Amino acid sequence: MKHHTSFAQRTATTMHFASDNWAGAHPAIADNLARRNGGFVQANGGSDFDRAVEQTFRDIFETDLSVHYVATGTAANALALSAVARPGGIILCHSEAHIRVDECGAPEFFGAGTRLESIDGELGRFDATALEAAIGHVKDGGLNAGQVQAVSVTQLTEAGTAYDLDAIGAIADVTRHHGLPLHMDGARFANALVALGCTPAQMSWKAGVDILSFGATKNGCWCADAVLVFNPDHGRQMDYLCKRSGHMASKARFVSAQFEAYFADGLWLEMAAHANRMGARVAGIVGARNRFRLAWQPQGNEVFAIGPQEAVDGLAAKGVQFSPWQPPRAERPLVGAGEAMIRLVASFASTDADLEALESALAG
Repeated sequence: MKHHTSFAQRTATTMHFASDNWAGAHPAIADNLARRNGGFVQANGGSDFDRAVEQTFRDIFETDLSVHYVATGTAANALALSAVARPGGIILCHSEAHIRVDECGAPEFFGAGTRLESIDGELGRFDATALEAAIGHVKDGGLNAGQVQAVSVTQLTEAGTAYDLDAIGAIADVTRHHGLPLHMDGARFANALVALGCTPAQMSWKAGVDILSFGATKNGCWCADAVLVFNPDHGRQMDYLCKRSGHMASKARFVSAQFEAYFADGLWLEMAAHANRMGARVAGIVGARNRFRLAWQPQGNEVFAIGPQEAVDGLAAKGVQFSPWQPPRAERPLVGAGEAMIRLVASFASTDADLEALESALAG
C-alpha cells in the first residue's frame, strides 16, 4: 500500500530543501487527527486508545518500555537527560551534537546544572576509544571535575551520517562498564533505520541504548515526539519531569492519533525511505555539477555541499531554500577560501519536480 501524496500547494519557483521540519503533515496523519477528534476521551494519556498506541510502540520495539509524549525534540532530549541527572553531572556527546549546539542550553537548564562536554570525531560520530578517553579525563579530575551522568549519541548525526550497529554496541559496552546510561537523540530515527536496514530493536535497546528521544515530527507528523525508556531504572521520574515542565499533553489522544497513523501499514518507514531516496538523488545532482561538490556521501536525507560563495548566493536568488552550514570542526579544512557549505534536506514531501527544478538551478 503506497501512502505517498504530493503536496499541491507549492510555488513554481521555490525549491524546499531547507529542512524536513518545513514539510507539513502527511495526509494520512492529518486525516487521522480529524477522525479521532469526535466525542470525549480521557485526558492526560489515560484512555484505552492511548494505551493501545503505547502497546504499538512495544510491539514495534519488541520489548516492554515506557512512552512519554513531549511537544518537541528539544524537550525529549532535555527531559530524557534530566531523568538521569547527578550532582556535578556531565553529559558526554559529539562536539556537533544537537543537544550541545542547537538547543539553547535546554539540557543544562532542565538538568539543574548539568554541563555538556564534547568528544570530537569525523562526520558527526565519535568512537568507543574516544569515549573511554573522555570518561577517564573527567575521572582523573576528581571531585572538582564533577561526574559523568550520561552519554548521548545522535542518529542520524548532525552530519547526516549514521552510527552502525557495531559502533553503537561498542559505545554501549563502554557505558555499561562505567555504569552510565546511553541516550540516543533519534530526531531522524526512521531515516537512520532505513539507511541501516535493521529493526527498531536492533538500533536501540538491543544495541545497548537505555533512553531514546523518538522523533516523528521531521518525518511527516504534525507534532509528535516521545521519550522511550527501555531501562526502567532511568524512567521512574519521567512522568513527573514531563508534568513539571509543561510537557504532559492534556489532549494526548491527538499525539496518539498521529502515531497511530504513523505506524499503520509501515507508513513511517515508507516516508523515511522516500526522503532518503530523494536525498540520494539530490547528492547525485550536486555531485554532477562543477561549481559544487559533495562534502561527503550522505547516508540519509541530508546532503552537505560546498561551492563558491557567489554560487551559493545564486542558488538562493533562484529560489532554492537551503541552510547555510558552519563546517563541523573536523571537516573545516574541506571548505576553501571564498567557499561556503550548505545543507539540503529532502523530506517525505519532496517530489520529482523539486529535484528537476534543483537540477536546473544548479545547471544555471
